[in-house]
Amino acid sequence: MQEGSLSLMQMAKISSALYNYQSNKKLFYVSILTSPTTGGVTASFGMLGDIIIAEPNAYIAFAGKRVIEQTLNKTVPDGSQEAEYLFHKGLFDPIVPRNLLKGVLSELFHLHGFFHLNKNEIK
Repeated sequence: MQEGSLSLMQMAKISSALYNYQSNKKLFYVSILTSPTTGGVTASFGMLGDIIIAEPNAYIAFAGKRVIEQTLNKTVPDGSQEAEYLFHKGLFDPIVPRNLLKGVLSELFHLHGFFHLNKNEIK
């Protein structure tokens, strides 16, 4: 994702298009957060998935620790922008290591009717 004012303006367009995609077409959207996931991605399409998956130990934040501390004049606790901490706060669904992601996505798609569970069922 690009940074700057043009990119900032595009966040609303991306979020609106995603809303139409999800609500009007009734399609399934899975968001996968890797490290780092920051800024506009966190503020827009990264957190809008029907299912939001994060990788272990991923750094996920809207703003960096230094920016938050300087802006709010408060200390940001260590680890508060890591996937495991945010998972326990309910920010997203499972934490899945990358080597297991294919299997988890396959199960999710099967569960939502996108693939047949058995090749023999395909007609």
